[in-house]
Amino acid sequence: MAGALMLDHVSITVSDLARAARFYDAVMAALGVPCVWREHDAIGYGARNTAEDDGHTYLTIRATAATIGADRRHWCFRAPDRAAVDAFHAAGVAHGGADDGAPGTRPHYHEHYYAAFLRDPDGNRVEAVCNRAP
Repeated sequence: MAGALMLDHVSITVSDLARAARFYDAVMAALGVPCVWREHDAIGYGARNTAEDDGHTYLTIRATAATIGADRRHWCFRAPDRAAVDAFHAAGVAHGGADDGAPGTRPHYHEHYYAAFLRDPDGNRVEAVCNRAP
C-alpha cells in the first residue's frame, strides 16, 4: 500500500450550493479537475474509481441545512505544477474564497513543497500543493 493514493473520495458540506459552485468550479478548473455531475443538492468533480481503474480521487460538494462551524477540517488537492497552485489561489480569491496562505514554498514540510491555502465561502480550509521540484 505504500505510495498508493490514500483517499478514494471526500465530501465537503456547504450552506449555499450556488455560491460554493462558483468557487469550486473555478478552483477545480485551475487544477484541471472536471466537474462531472451536478444536481440540486450536490456537485461532483474528478473521476470515480472502478474495479478496472482505481487510481482516482473524487470530490463531492454537498449542500446542508446544518450549521457549518470553523474547525480544523482541511482538504488538500494535488496540483500538477506550481502554476496550477498559483491559478488555484487566484481563482479561489476571485470567486468568493478568502486567502489563508499565499502560494509559496513550505520548507518545513520539504524543500519543494509549494502550496496555497484558501477558505471557501463557508470557511472550509482547502489547499493545493505541488510536491515536485520546479
